[in-house]
Amino acid sequence: MTETDLEIAPQYDLSAVVIPLLKGVIYQESDGALWSGLMTLQARVRDYIAVLGLELVLDEAEGYAFLRSVQVAGDPDEVEPKLPRLITRRPLSFPVSLLLALLRKRLAEFDRGGGDTRLVLSREDIVELIRVFLPQSSNEARLIDQIETHINRVVELGFLRKLKTSSSQAATFEVRRILKAFVDAQWLSEFDSQLAEYRRQLAGNVEVEE
Repeated sequence: MTETDLEIAPQYDLSAVVIPLLKGVIYQESDGALWSGLMTLQARVRDYIAVLGLELVLDEAEGYAFLRSVQVAGDPDEVEPKLPRLITRRPLSFPVSLLLALLRKRLAEFDRGGGDTRLVLSREDIVELIRVFLPQSSNEARLIDQIETHINRVVELGFLRKLKTSSSQAATFEVRRILKAFVDAQWLSEFDSQLAEYRRQLAGNVEVEE
């Protein structure tokens, strides 16, 4: 880089990059300037957050970055060093965890197709994705309402993004690729057998709601 390049290069403030990371995920597509700042200050960001017991997870190919607590080797529930946890661990209900796993599996299948980079599903697609794994119900409307609640929770968590549509169009959602960082390939490889076992248990314990 020449002296002239240094003169015209944009100046980024460390706090302006770290604060958004402490609040949540940074996406390249959502804020190009902030992403550029993170790329420029990446080493400084890593040094700064290390003092807080945090580490930067950054995927340049997928275009996202977030912070997580530094974990003790072999124990994902313990952080190192022994500091108060800054990044809150949020327990998930079984249906929400199941929906995340199903979406991750769908994303893996989509990627193998080698087509578009964005996986977009309608609300009906997502409902059909999970409903076969939920207890049967005689109250269809109530079941759909429950699934809607699970979908909204996944949107809140940032793994689905609701796309803008007109009032006459069905709701559609983009599966955010950051989901790959939370449901890894090793776990996914065991997913089919886990689902098969769950369906066997469900078949033997059908719950019918009035």
